[in-house]
Amino acid sequence: MFGTPRDIATRKFVAGGSPQHTPQSGWLQRQEAIMGTAIHVELWADDRAAGEAAMEAVMQEMHRIDHAMSPHRPDSELSRINREAATQAVRISTEMFQLLTRAAHFSQLSGGAFDITYAAVGRLFDYRLQTRPDPQALARAQQAVGYRHVILDRHNQTVRFERPGMCIDLGGFAKGYSIDNAAALLRQRGIRHANVSAGGDSCVMGDRRGRPWTIGIRDPRRPGEVIAVLPLEDTSISTSGDYERCFVEAGVRFHHLIDPSTGRSPSCVQSVTILGQDGLTTEAFSKCVFVLGVERGMQFVESQPGLDAVVVDARGTLHYSTGLLAPGLQTRQ
Repeated sequence: MFGTPRDIATRKFVAGGSPQHTPQSGWLQRQEAIMGTAIHVELWADDRAAGEAAMEAVMQEMHRIDHAMSPHRPDSELSRINREAATQAVRISTEMFQLLTRAAHFSQLSGGAFDITYAAVGRLFDYRLQTRPDPQALARAQQAVGYRHVILDRHNQTVRFERPGMCIDLGGFAKGYSIDNAAALLRQRGIRHANVSAGGDSCVMGDRRGRPWTIGIRDPRRPGEVIAVLPLEDTSISTSGDYERCFVEAGVRFHHLIDPSTGRSPSCVQSVTILGQDGLTTEAFSKCVFVLGVERGMQFVESQPGLDAVVVDARGTLHYSTGLLAPGLQTRQ
């Protein structure tokens, strides 16, 4: 979910002190609240000023994407699509057209487990107030869900909705995209060691100067604890969990991860972490696997080259794809 940006801004510089370092080299960190989540950048800079400029470029890109793709900003391109596309074809930017095309690709690939039109149902839930739609309202909204009814016209670069009440929400998909763009910006500026995160999406570049980055997978039922630690280099990571925006009513957990085919929150999985080469893919697959469940989800991951997964099922049991069944993975005993 996107929100109105609140610049925090926390910065930290740890200068290098060994003979290989200059007084201006060291680790830099910066964090801001953008897109309704914490955007965190940590990088190694050979020159402090260049490192600060690189982090500023990342934050500006995050703000740009938020302004274009937030469903909560009436002036965003996404909001304009949601207002107009059910009544007419809407001409959109090349960037938005490419994103919607990628979203359609993942929807087709997953048989609809990934579907940005879930928003017609998702917007009826208020997780802060712990309210949900009644069965009749849910059934009506479900009629407006279906990626096949989003019509993309490549020649005219337009989008149109075939059903009234349809809307789209890029949500985590846009965060994955922002992480990809941030990593590209850092590489362009000569940064080789970095970790960029936006909520459940992150990318590690290179290593941590002589040792791998260690990424912890949150324990879905024990706040503040991790259930596994992954040593990683040059990897994109996305985690989707049922614990971020949720409430429990009569023993049933309602959360923001919605099965597009039913309009309901899946209950067979607590969290899914996907590892791959780009944030768009890992983000989309984390949603797909969550909806598909452990068995079908893992089969889906194994069918795609370059992807790995860690799934925590409803009982808290960990499941790993074959690429992660190797020394180096640390799990909670």
